[in-house]
Amino acid sequence: MKPSLVPISLAALACMALQHTALAQSSSWTSIFDTPRSLARSGNEAYTNKRFKEAEEQYRTALEKDKNLSESGFNLGDSFYKQGKYDDAASQFRSLAENAKTPKDMRAQSYHNLGNSFLKSQKLAESVDAYKNALRLNPNDDDTRHNLAYAKQLLAQKQEQQKQQQNNQNQDQQKQQEQQKQEQEQDKNQDKNQQNQQPNQPQQNNNPQQGQPQPKLSKADAERILEALNNEERNVQKKLVKRKATGVVIEKDW
Repeated sequence: MKPSLVPISLAALACMALQHTALAQSSSWTSIFDTPRSLARSGNEAYTNKRFKEAEEQYRTALEKDKNLSESGFNLGDSFYKQGKYDDAASQFRSLAENAKTPKDMRAQSYHNLGNSFLKSQKLAESVDAYKNALRLNPNDDDTRHNLAYAKQLLAQKQEQQKQQQNNQNQDQQKQQEQQKQEQEQDKNQDKNQQNQQPNQPQQNNNPQQGQPQPKLSKADAERILEALNNEERNVQKKLVKRKATGVVIEKDW
């Protein structure tokens, strides 16, 4: 990463320094008498002593009072980076890098640190683009060139891993489809074998009366049926007698 701090020159005023000393209760305490640059200087002091959260607060306050302090904006991005707030750092460095009013050398450094922030967040493609933009502004920056080569290497490895994972996923999917097809074929053959092995069905009873319960007859119905049977029997007997009579050979006396 680029040198973290951009030094700020400050002409100290005796009266302001006296008031600041009298009112200050701690290194992080600010008052209405603090100027944007005195706040930025306090932020630099906190940053140098690795009090990055305090440095962030000082830089924020300085920028609230003077938004044109590009040095404080750059150092605020660095304080985010040191705290592991890589998304906040990327946002801060991007705003500086894309601002035409930012000095060219600071824009190049901002793109460099933007690349570093993306790299920490595993946003490798964005990191490569940021380093390229930094080299367009400062082609002689060997640190940026080194980081660009490193980011490209990581990106190539990631793309290769993704490609391998996709191939493995496709192979697994193909195996699943083949297994499902085999299971379907096995089920189909099993159903067919079961149909062939089924025993012959028993013959159906063509007599609908067999095995069926007979309806109960009333006494009157039974008597009528019995009478009809008797009449039928007498008729049969008459026919038999008649047939016997006609079939008898009568002998004549000569």
